[in-house]
Amino acid sequence: MERQGVIDRLLDHYQHPRNAGPLADADLVVVGGQPDCGDQVTVYLRIDDAHRIAQMHFTGQGCTISQASASILSELVVGMEIADAARLDDEWMLGILGRDVVHNRSRCATLALSTLQTALARLPTDQRNAVAS
Repeated sequence: MERQGVIDRLLDHYQHPRNAGPLADADLVVVGGQPDCGDQVTVYLRIDDAHRIAQMHFTGQGCTISQASASILSELVVGMEIADAARLDDEWMLGILGRDVVHNRSRCATLALSTLQTALARLPTDQRNAVAS
């Protein structure tokens, strides 16, 4: 995607966030943030019986990149096995968001992902490593 398309996508997710708002009866709720800049994301997860992310919602405040990345991530991880989501890394997230646009704000770009991974790490080991059959 060309640079302007990446910027337009980020702005669209910031202005019209997907899956924004608390998730009633979430299995996991984790707050993450960047104290030095004030960005904050709270991740709400519901895990299904097949050890997949059934839903991800978020709330937060901060810059366009941190909030847009939470919105984008919330769409991408639904249906993903917990073990696969736990293996996602910053490089993957930067690539999804458009590395050339967000590289100077990588901590903002990866805030939602790091918060998601903190949440997944809090699951019991057997649930975290299970593979759906």
